[in-house]
Amino acid sequence: MISSVPQLTDLTKPRILLMGPRRSGKTSILRVVFQKMPPHETLFLESTHAVDIRLANNNPFLQFQIWDFPGDFFFNRVSRNGGEGGGGGRELGGSMTQEGEGEGPKGRELLDEVGVFGAPAALVFVLDAQDEPYHEALTRLVDLVARGQSVNPSLHVVVFIHKVDGDLFLSDEHKVDCQRDVQHRIAQELRDASLEHVEVSCFLTSIYDHSIFEAFSKIVQRLTHQLPVMENLLNYLISACKMEKSFLFDVVSRLYLATDSNPVDMQTYEMCVDMIDVVVDVSCIYGVKYDAKGEAEGPVYDSDSSSTIHLSNGMVLYLREVDE
Repeated sequence: MISSVPQLTDLTKPRILLMGPRRSGKTSILRVVFQKMPPHETLFLESTHAVDIRLANNNPFLQFQIWDFPGDFFFNRVSRNGGEGGGGGRELGGSMTQEGEGEGPKGRELLDEVGVFGAPAALVFVLDAQDEPYHEALTRLVDLVARGQSVNPSLHVVVFIHKVDGDLFLSDEHKVDCQRDVQHRIAQELRDASLEHVEVSCFLTSIYDHSIFEAFSKIVQRLTHQLPVMENLLNYLISACKMEKSFLFDVVSRLYLATDSNPVDMQTYEMCVDMIDVVVDVSCIYGVKYDAKGEAEGPVYDSDSSSTIHLSNGMVLYLREVDE
C-alpha cells in the first residue's frame, strides 16, 4: 500500500531519528531491517545526501517514522522537500513508504530543533566501531543530546556501536571492551556538558547477524505505550501453557514488540527469527491464493499460517498469528 509520510509538524507518530557520521552504516541498517536487503548488497549503497523520512506501518503496534539523516547534517541549514501535493510515493519492501518530493519552494520545510525533536522520539546515534578515535563523533553526539533535551526532556538516547564484525572484533572479549570504552567516554562527555542525568543505552550491532534486530526491537518497545499490557499477557501465556519463553513478533520486520519477563537468550531469539524466515519463504511458495483471474490475492502469511518445529535437544518452536 502506498501512503505519504506525515508532514514534519505531525506529532501523532513517534520518531526514530537515525544520526551519526558519514559511512557509519545508518542507511544500511534500515535497508537490512525493513527491506530485507542482503547485508553484502549494502556495500553498493550511496551516501545519504538529504534527510530521508520513511513510515513504518506494518501493524497497529508498529507505527512510527524513521528519519535517516546525512552524516554532515546541521540544524538551521538543511531542509527537505515536503508539503502537500507531493508527487506519488513509492512502495519499499512492503513495510516502508517514502514520500515524493514537494512542488517548488512552497513545499520546503526548515529542519530546526523543534521540527526534529518536538515529538515522542528516540535518538539513535550510529557509531562506527572500526573508526577510531571516537572523539569527534562523541562530541557530535553530546551536541545532539543537548539540543534534543532542550526541546524534548523525555527523548530516548541510544548508541549503536556498529560494525563489530571486522578483524578487530574476532572475540566477544574485544567487543565488550569496546562497548565499555565507548560507554565510559560518553559518560565523561556528558558530565563535562552537565548532561549526566541523561540515560544513554549502548548496543553492539552488526548487519551480518541478529544483533541489529535485537537492538531495534528494544527501541520500538520504548516507543510502544501498550508494552506493559502486552508483557503481562505474555506472562499469563507462558504460565498457562508451561512455555519457557514467548515473543510477540512483527513478522515483516522480524522485530519483537514484546516478550515475557524472563531474560532474553540471544540463541533462542535467533532461532525464532530463523523460523519466521522459513515459514514466510515456504508460504511464498505454497501459500499464495489466487482469484478467478489467476492473480495473487491477500498476504501469503495470515491466520491460516502456523508451524511447529521439534529440535534435537527437545525444544519445540511454535509459531502462530495472533492478530493482523
